[in-house]
Formats: sequence, structure tokens, C-alpha cells
Amino acid sequence: MTPGLEIPLHRSLIAPMTIAGLPRTAALSLWTGISALFLGGRQLWMLPVGIAVHIACVAAAKSDLYVFDVFIVALKTQRRLLP
Repeated sequence: MTPGLEIPLHRSLIAPMTIAGLPRTAALSLWTGISALFLGGRQLWMLPVGIAVHIACVAAAKSDLYVFDVFIVALKTQRRLLP
């Protein structure tokens, strides 16, 4: 690249959207399920379980931010090969 031809980019254009360290879709789906069980089902033990799962998911996201995207693609792929 030629020196002097740099374009300033805002960080929000290149950084992924995260909520408390998780990608947005993973965090929303995790806490929607946890809050449904915690509030709707009155299962008080689900709150510490949800926090523990969130911490484990943050650790997985720190190693590879796209681990949840790969997991979703793996769930959507066809299990068998057609001849």
C-alpha cells in the first residue's frame, strides 16, 4: 500500500457486536432461554447455571469468536450425502 493513503475507520465497523463478551446472537439466545426458565418456571437454580454457561461461552469466544457461527452451520448441514 502506498504510504499516506490511509482511511480512518470507526472501530464499530470492524469489531463484532458482543454483549458481555459473547456474540450478540449467542448471548440473546442463551439469556432468553435462561430467563424463561428462571422467571417463567420459577426455577431459581437456573440463574447460577446460566452465569456458569455464560462464562464458559465467553471462554470459548475468546479463543475463537466465530465458534458459535461454525456450530450453527454444523447444525444446519445435511447429515448424509445424496448420490
